[in-house]
Amino acid sequence: MTVGASGLPRDAVPAAFDVGAKSYDRLVGANPGYHAHLRMSALRLRLPRDGAGLRLLDAGCGTGASTAALLAAAPLADIVAIDASSQMLAQAKAKDWPESVRFVHTTVEDMAAAGVQGPFDAILAAYLLRNVADQGRQLRAFRNMLAPGGTLAVHEYSVRDSVVARAIWNAVCWSIIIPLGKVTSGDATLYRHLWRSVSDFDGVAAFERRLRTAGFDGVHTEPMTGWQRDVVHTFLADVPTCEGT
Repeated sequence: MTVGASGLPRDAVPAAFDVGAKSYDRLVGANPGYHAHLRMSALRLRLPRDGAGLRLLDAGCGTGASTAALLAAAPLADIVAIDASSQMLAQAKAKDWPESVRFVHTTVEDMAAAGVQGPFDAILAAYLLRNVADQGRQLRAFRNMLAPGGTLAVHEYSVRDSVVARAIWNAVCWSIIIPLGKVTSGDATLYRHLWRSVSDFDGVAAFERRLRTAGFDGVHTEPMTGWQRDVVHTFLADVPTCEGT
């Protein structure tokens, strides 16, 4: 597959993840902050009572790392985890999960047709929005799926606002991520797409504006640690507790 100026065509992304699925956990495991940062974003949802009585959506669960992060933050919650890549989802399903976790194969745009409907008390979308064709529409859909007072956490790369972050991202991709992806999976297409799609994605300020335009309140961004500070972010946004507030 050819990686264009903004990455792969959106409808080609699940197939690229299918190719890399078996080696994906090994590759991300080489990043010491990967799992810790997902847990950080899940904890930033500030879910009460260990999630008892709550219903959560993991939008774009991949091989289940973000699902595990949600489960750690809210072990008593019911979690629905979706992904468009059948092979990534197969890797996730093969792991040990409590009965409170359910996996569904669907694109984020077709959740309703797959039987995934709100209301949810919180949504975690990790490394997803870059691969959605109409981000504004999807953010509005997330808002409509959240219960009043619910929170969306978008765990995502964003480097446009920082010259230093862009330089770090380019260096890490071309010296580590892309070569290692080629070695582990035999095909670097997915990781070239990762580089291009992140480079093309909104800066922090622009994405925060998208969230506000989609009708969210309390929009703010919290940083990561280590080399991914100013590279990966938790974007947090709330649904008003009642309309007009």
